[in-house]
Amino acid sequence: MISVAEALDQLFALVAPMDIETIPLRQAAGRVLARDVTAARTQPPFDASSMDGYALRRAEVEPDAMFKVVGEAAAGHSYQGRIGAGQCVRIFTGAPMPQEADFVVIQEDVARRGDVITLNRDMDSKDNVRPAGGDFKAGDRIEAPRRLGPPDVALLAAMNIAEAPVTRRPVVAILATGDELVMPGETPGPDQIIASNSFGLAAQLQAEGAEARMLPIARDTAASLKTAFELAASADLIVTIGGASVGDYDLVAPVAAELGMEQSFYKVAMRPGKPLMAGRLNGVPMIGLPGNPVSALVCGTVFVAPIVRAMLGLGIAPAARLQTTLAAALPPNGPREHYMRATVTPEGLRAFERQDSSLLTVLAQANALLVRPPHDPARAIGEPVAYLPL
Repeated sequence: MISVAEALDQLFALVAPMDIETIPLRQAAGRVLARDVTAARTQPPFDASSMDGYALRRAEVEPDAMFKVVGEAAAGHSYQGRIGAGQCVRIFTGAPMPQEADFVVIQEDVARRGDVITLNRDMDSKDNVRPAGGDFKAGDRIEAPRRLGPPDVALLAAMNIAEAPVTRRPVVAILATGDELVMPGETPGPDQIIASNSFGLAAQLQAEGAEARMLPIARDTAASLKTAFELAASADLIVTIGGASVGDYDLVAPVAAELGMEQSFYKVAMRPGKPLMAGRLNGVPMIGLPGNPVSALVCGTVFVAPIVRAMLGLGIAPAARLQTTLAAALPPNGPREHYMRATVTPEGLRAFERQDSSLLTVLAQANALLVRPPHDPARAIGEPVAYLPL
């Protein structure tokens, strides 16, 4: 067995970032920016009013001063005339400032009668002007890599960027194996269960930005597995679920070897998820996950999700660990790194009593994986611990 860190190193060595594609900005949310982009314009492109009010010269601002309103400026419609002494322009938020004006007195700070305004004695001293380029300037850069969220998409749009260079989504073929499995909605036989791992893993990897393709369930025969691997051949990453152990019906490893798989490792010193396998199958990276539901999804969090992020160009790094304190004591840990289902509470991190790797109900209630190093001693309430958020 190898350590989790060693397994991750070997997995990262199997993959590389995907190629780059250019997509319409409307489709860019959630995608990973692959190249730096530069603003094609300045924002705002002119000095603009930040309030509704009256634009005038700051030098003329004093309590009880009177000004004649000589025009109006609104967003998208500038005032084209000039402002003389004792004159002002009615202005609205976002409108370009008239050339001679450098101050906007808000409408609440004036009294208006006809075309004449009188400034109040108590006035806000802010100029209420957004300077040209106050947000960004033409040539300013958004640096890659970056997963584009809604604010990023809005910023790109404001920069007049209509298309975004992004990393292609890696296609991940997900292959569940086992005679005992049937699809949700089907009627299982007396010895069968419903396939759940592939659905959870597909949801997990799609959230990371992959294109998850669920293949038909492969039965416990060499012929069925070979057909399934043929269907997976065009993927960027193959993830199998189940059949990776050493039982009489665990055929993934021998069939993959027969088809030319170059194995990187088999078995990792962790709980749950020990029977993990990885390598290349005819040039395609492959990860063989254990079949227990919790094991598969924990391994998805610890191994597959970081690999997908690396393929998206987001760098080589393990899943981010956070720190908190224990809300309940823990006994000593054994020789394998343990990822315990737990909840983060206001009092700290509390591990569930039941940690069996088949219990999806416990995993569904958890919002964290408490990480315990090998041979970790007993821990008391209040001691610091690391965890992976779920």
